[in-house]
Amino acid sequence: MCQEKEMIVDNKKLIIKGKLVKICEIKDEFTEEEIQDPDLFIKELKNTKKTKADIFTFTQKFPDIKPRYKYYMEWDNLAVVPIKSFDYWWEKQIQKQVRTKVRKSEKKGVVVNVVAFNDDYVKGVVEIVNESKIRQGKIFPVYAKGFKQIRKNLLDKSNMSFFLGAYLGKELIGFAKIITKGKYARTGGILSTIKHCDKAPMNALIAKTVEVCAEKDISYLIYGKFAYGKKGQDTLSDFKRHNGFEEVDFPRYYIPLTIKGKIALKLHLHHGFIEILPAKLIKLLLFLRTKWYLAKYNKR
Repeated sequence: MCQEKEMIVDNKKLIIKGKLVKICEIKDEFTEEEIQDPDLFIKELKNTKKTKADIFTFTQKFPDIKPRYKYYMEWDNLAVVPIKSFDYWWEKQIQKQVRTKVRKSEKKGVVVNVVAFNDDYVKGVVEIVNESKIRQGKIFPVYAKGFKQIRKNLLDKSNMSFFLGAYLGKELIGFAKIITKGKYARTGGILSTIKHCDKAPMNALIAKTVEVCAEKDISYLIYGKFAYGKKGQDTLSDFKRHNGFEEVDFPRYYIPLTIKGKIALKLHLHHGFIEILPAKLIKLLLFLRTKWYLAKYNKR
């Protein structure tokens, strides 16, 4: 995993990632204000020696999804629940099996509430994230992180967030950090224990999140992407769909800052070498990687 570098240009926090081709983007575009004059901002980027990036990428603010700029563009996507009310979500937007799972979760004693952020909560989160090194078929990036690092991660943008805890008795078996801004909310971390997956804590967490968002008059709940590159949709996409999330496409722009960046865009290398491969081959490689990880790390 390549390490991200951070910098500030025109009062905007940027991150630079990538090895061969370095991509610069706004850190957490969800909470940052939209760039009012992209031409001016790009000019300033090119004149900033410390940028050291080959390509700058930015998006339009959802739900503004009609392309407005003439830069090179590709369609990106989000998983979004348009929120009218909790009852509407419960009756119209989710599948019957989700309602069954949420009721099952309640019957098995799972209680989900908005909780105070404190050391006990962080300790519970640490136990959850350190339960398994493998999540969604790949190495979990925050696995084995200690109390201080997890607490630091959770505190980021905590002034504009609310926290949920799914408890079985006194045990925290699932958590969610939800970042809000105006009419929008997005997941800033949501996870549950594998050992209690039979109690559907993730479904219960989503249900409570929608309920709280509706109470706060939030119009959209965003849960990352719906599909990732040529990998396409997977079991997580299915989970999102079942819980009322829709795939929403929006424009993402790519502007070369260097000669290398221009070449990379022409050769479509800005997503990495793996995206050049056929979709079927990528899915096969991901499947084999998952099998290898599970064999290596889940030995009993």
